[in-house]
Amino acid sequence: MSLLTLFLIIFVLFVLIRIMPGNPFPVERMSAEMILQKRAELGLDNPIMVQFADYMSLLLSGSFGNGTSLYNGAPIKPILLTCLENSFKIGVLSILFGTVTGLLIGITAALHRGKFLDGFCTVLSILGVCIPSYVFMIFLQYTFSYKIPFFPYFFDPSQFLFSSIMPSLSLSLLSVSVIARFTRNEMVEVMNSDYVKLAESKGIYGFQLMRKHVLRNALIPVVTVIAPLVVDLLTGAMVIEKIYGINGVGKLMVDAIAGEGIDYNYVLALGIVFSSLYIGVMLILDILYGIIDPRIRLAAKEH
Repeated sequence: MSLLTLFLIIFVLFVLIRIMPGNPFPVERMSAEMILQKRAELGLDNPIMVQFADYMSLLLSGSFGNGTSLYNGAPIKPILLTCLENSFKIGVLSILFGTVTGLLIGITAALHRGKFLDGFCTVLSILGVCIPSYVFMIFLQYTFSYKIPFFPYFFDPSQFLFSSIMPSLSLSLLSVSVIARFTRNEMVEVMNSDYVKLAESKGIYGFQLMRKHVLRNALIPVVTVIAPLVVDLLTGAMVIEKIYGINGVGKLMVDAIAGEGIDYNYVLALGIVFSSLYIGVMLILDILYGIIDPRIRLAAKEH
């Protein structure tokens, strides 16, 4: 089913990109005759279904389209892999910080519900959702690169860990807020449930109660929220990457679309990568459901 979904996504992306207005070639540097010749050479004059069949045969052999940019002729795979590596590294740091911090804030708020600490954590969560990541990024740059010149203004691959701290913090703002809010709400709901009260009446309190009864049930909806956030963070943020000068997939997508010509092969390659990541994360999510709550695993076996 996942492979069929991916195939349909590729087909829809391919057709939409082919029928949309625009030109993959630099019209200011190529004459009309040269463009027509190039289109014929690359098979762009063929019927869409013929083009799609050719593209899929090349894709299955490990090549995105003809393996080169339609705009400048540069090979796609090495550039795409470099950008993916940069976005993945920063994305993983953002995921780790966002998930751990969000869970800690949410759990703290739930354990102190109705008190000052709960209100303080809730306000932080709301502010994190309301403030755009690039605004938070500007604040970080102004504070820790200009006023207190500790972190570099721009990303430096030679100092990856040090120069990726501020981009990672900027990217993780939304995930921290969303995860904290969901964790708090789900934990409060579970803590007020009958089976938790029954466990308390049996003398189960503290960490044992939290681990066995509260967290296991509260984390299922939270994991569902984390999944799409993971894909967003792994595939980079266009504004953050552009401002920090990170050569990632978000910046690559902007350049492929907003350049002098729409680079069909890059846009398609990135669309396939994003879709594959999302489908892969959702598969992992299904596995995590069974680990967190064994009842889901048992129900699946019964069916």
